[in-house]
Amino acid sequence: MINDVLKGKIPNIVLASASPRRAELLRQIGLEFRVLPSQINEPDIKNHPIEAVKHIAYQKAEVVADQLESGLVIGADTTVVANQAIIGKPASYQQAVDSLQKLSGCRHQVMTGVALIDVSQKTEMVWSETTSVFFRQLHNEEIEAYVANGEANDKAGAYGIQGEAATFVNRIEGCYFNVVGLPLASLTENLYQIYWS
Repeated sequence: MINDVLKGKIPNIVLASASPRRAELLRQIGLEFRVLPSQINEPDIKNHPIEAVKHIAYQKAEVVADQLESGLVIGADTTVVANQAIIGKPASYQQAVDSLQKLSGCRHQVMTGVALIDVSQKTEMVWSETTSVFFRQLHNEEIEAYVANGEANDKAGAYGIQGEAATFVNRIEGCYFNVVGLPLASLTENLYQIYWS
């Protein structure tokens, strides 16, 4: 849809992420793009998480933009915060179990930073989106079964709302797609702002 409206205005799009979930979201809204993952070492988040995800998203986009002569680069980074603690991607089975036990029965926040860099126009835009997610009380057996099936791997907070972990979620406040990995409404609005206004 947006690709048709902005046809001729929006340049070649490059997604600076290897995330299959982000790629699927871009396809869902009809964008044509290619994937060129950034090869940055993502630092541990030590400062304010909102500023951190924005900074990392920009770094991802910048590294890829520096390799191009033209095009629009999209970079993104997502983290989960519960009780003021960062719940990142689990490095082990036990870490994934521990992360889900911390989220069980609680509200947590999913924060995604997004960066857009138009290489030709030298236009840059960086923002963040936060969604509150409320988990029901989880049983240890279902946590262990979920982690054992591999779905917790490589996901902030050790879960994917679009998969079997959908059964963990009582409700959310904010953008659902932000929890998946890319806030589609604000992304679309900012693309219009750059290429239509």
